Order: sequence, then structure tokens, then C-alpha cells
Amino acid sequence: MSWDEASFLEKLEGTHHFPESYTFKFIVKPEHQLKVESLLPGATIKLKPSSGNKYVSITLIREMKSSQEVIEVYRQANTIEGIIAL
Repeated sequence: MSWDEASFLEKLEGTHHFPESYTFKFIVKPEHQLKVESLLPGATIKLKPSSGNKYVSITLIREMKSSQEVIEVYRQANTIEGIIAL
């Protein structure tokens, strides 16, 4: 996952008013599903496997206190092998 953190932070602060519910969406291989789910304890989780079951789309929804807290989740997600953030 490659991204411009400063630009993303600016967009977050321009479009969100924290604290608020924030939706994260990731795609990973099934063996990494639990790692993604552990990024946000207490989050509402929605799973959708790909048609061939090679990947799983994971939606995590949770109340976030600040844009910086959102950034930290993406930093942690960036350590998971092969993750795609949407």
C-alpha cells in the first residue's frame, strides 16, 4: 500500500468531523483475515469472499476519535502482506 500520508490527512480533515463512524475496506488473502480484523477491536465486520475464494473483502466500521487515529489504522494495515486498501 503506497500513499501520501499528508495529502490523505488533509482530505480526511476536510471531509470528516471526528469523532464519527468511519468505514475501512480492505482486500486480503483469507489467511490474513484475522490480522485485518484485529486492527479494530470492537468494529462491525462485514466479509465478502471473492468468487474463487482466493481473496476476502473486509469492511470494518467503528467510531474513530480523530483523523490521526484513522491514519494509524492504515499504518498498521500496511504491515499486512498483500493487503489492498480501498
